[in-house]
Amino acid sequence: MIGKRVSLRAIEPSDIDLMYDLENDTSWWHLSNTVAPFSRFVLEQYFKHAHLDIYSAKQLRLMITANVGKKVETVGMIDLFEFDPVNMRAGIGILVDKKWQNKGYASEALVLLIEYGFNTLNLHQLYCSIGVYNEPSLKLFQKHGFKITGQKEQWTKKHGTWADEYFLQLINPKD
Repeated sequence: MIGKRVSLRAIEPSDIDLMYDLENDTSWWHLSNTVAPFSRFVLEQYFKHAHLDIYSAKQLRLMITANVGKKVETVGMIDLFEFDPVNMRAGIGILVDKKWQNKGYASEALVLLIEYGFNTLNLHQLYCSIGVYNEPSLKLFQKHGFKITGQKEQWTKKHGTWADEYFLQLINPKD
C-alpha cells in the first residue's frame, strides 16, 4: 500500500530491533494492556507466523515507512486485530515512534489502512478504543471519520489513576 509520503509493508526480519524497542517502551504499555516486556525470542517467534494471512491469524501488522529526504525510514507500525470476517469488522491500532510523531505519517498510514479494510477486505466497519486523555489519537481518528459511540468508565489504570476509554467506529460509507 503506497501513499504520497508513506507506505505500508509486511514485516521483515530487519524490523525486529524497532519492534523490540517500541514494544518494550513502558510509556506505551497502558495503550496495549502490556504488563511485561517482550523478549527478542518472543518477537522472533511472532515473525515466524507473520506470514499467515489475516483470515488465518485474525490480525495483520504492517510497518509504516516514510520518505524522509532521500531515505526511506521505518517510522512505526499499524495493526488490524480481532478480524471478524463473519461480521466484517476489525480493530485498528497504530504506533509511531516518538521521534517521527506530529509529521503526518500516522494520518496517511491510517488512510491507507482504511482503504485496505474497506476496499480489499470489504469490511463493514473499523473500530478502536482510545483513552479519554489521549487527545492526539482522538483527533487523528475523528479527522478520518471515526465517531465516538461509547465510553467505558474507569476502564484503564494509568499511573495509579483510573481513566475512561472511548470506543470509536467507522462504518464503511458504501454500506
